[in-house]
Amino acid sequence: MTAPVILGVFVFMSAVMAAAWATVKRTGNGGWTDVYWTFGTGLAGAACALVPVEGGGWPTARQALVAGLVAMWAIRLGTYVARRVASSPEDARYARLRETWGERFTGRMFGFLQIQAPATALLCLAIMVAARRPAPSELRVEDFAGLAILVVAIAGEAVADRQMKRFKADTANHGKVADTGLWGWSRHPNYFFEWVHWLAYPVIAVDLGGGYPEGWLALAGPLFMYLLLTRVTGVPPLEGAMLRSKGAAYADYQARVPAFFPRPPRR
Repeated sequence: MTAPVILGVFVFMSAVMAAAWATVKRTGNGGWTDVYWTFGTGLAGAACALVPVEGGGWPTARQALVAGLVAMWAIRLGTYVARRVASSPEDARYARLRETWGERFTGRMFGFLQIQAPATALLCLAIMVAARRPAPSELRVEDFAGLAILVVAIAGEAVADRQMKRFKADTANHGKVADTGLWGWSRHPNYFFEWVHWLAYPVIAVDLGGGYPEGWLALAGPLFMYLLLTRVTGVPPLEGAMLRSKGAAYADYQARVPAFFPRPPRR
């Protein structure tokens, strides 16, 4: 049953990202990409978690838990990003793509967004194998550990977002680099906690006793998100934009604060 469901995710997200492309084209703001992706991934992930398991009651406690984890993540992140996109200029990452691609931006953006469909299918596979782990119907320690990880991730990302919003709202900080709070521990604490969220699923899925080898597939979630955030669409384009706008101040920040994994501040 897993393969047809994941194929369905691919088709669904292809349509979602086509709608995102149409919205980006109409509004001139590439940030709507993140809104569509977050809510689309949340809906697809929760649906995958709730696919009935043969020979068992529906939904199992584990399926309900995993679906709830996905929903909490998507609602928190999606609503935050939607409010930010609706009230702010285009995100520096997309503005840079618009500048680089020039007249070809619209066509290239469509292809770029369609890449999100297989990416989401991979993430939903991690969610699905966690939800379908064949363990006793009652929740285990690993399930509660996964829940705790999600709570920490959502709280950490929310705090980082709030700290950055407060920093930008203070006119005295114009031209400065935020290096206090969580931003003094990591240059991208919001990305770090976004990645932490994806650790919840392998914690739930992996059976160290070897009784559920499929559970190891859940590691695809955090591995993929780490590469995406630190090597592709997250840190690299944003750091480039910050160096162009903040110059030496941001270079000094880079020398003092790690890019991703937090460590205590040093001056």
